[in-house]
Amino acid sequence: MSLAATVLWRRLDVVGTEFFQLSLDADGPRLEGGIIAVHEDAPILIDYEVGCTRAWRTRHVALTAVTGDTKRRLELRVDERARWWADKKELGALAGCLDVDVSLTPSTNTLPLRRLGLLDLAVGETRDVTAAWIRFPQLTVEPLPQRYTRLADRRFRYESGGGAFTAELEVDDLGLVVSYPPLWERVTT
Repeated sequence: MSLAATVLWRRLDVVGTEFFQLSLDADGPRLEGGIIAVHEDAPILIDYEVGCTRAWRTRHVALTAVTGDTKRRLELRVDERARWWADKKELGALAGCLDVDVSLTPSTNTLPLRRLGLLDLAVGETRDVTAAWIRFPQLTVEPLPQRYTRLADRRFRYESGGGAFTAELEVDDLGLVVSYPPLWERVTT
């Protein structure tokens, strides 16, 4: 295992922080994070791990969320045909999704940026993806159409839900978020 980056992000809209590590294993990248934040006016604690193929396609997700006295766990597996599974049950609505989007972290924006080579797109070019979107605190998963448009060297416009949400992301050379207003900013690496 080779540790590629350690990042500390802070929330801009509510109280919150995330400790994150990106590792590059022989099998592929691994994203691991721990988030402590306010979500829906209550404290939430989230630990997650996302394992990917060498091509940055999501292979598995393990996530635990604690709110009050409720602890929820979600484990997802993705097969080579991009079929998603939870508890041995296929999640048919997610078929074809290659990326996971864990809604309370900026880390998973890295997946389509790296997988599609978006850091090498010409300025003005756009790519569309549909990610498996994990929502909190219930840990529901649904497909979420997303669009990335390269605005400058390391800046992208991110859109989801048909433009219902937009943000400008600034990323580093690894594709990790530096700035994601109005939600996140990097404190240190």
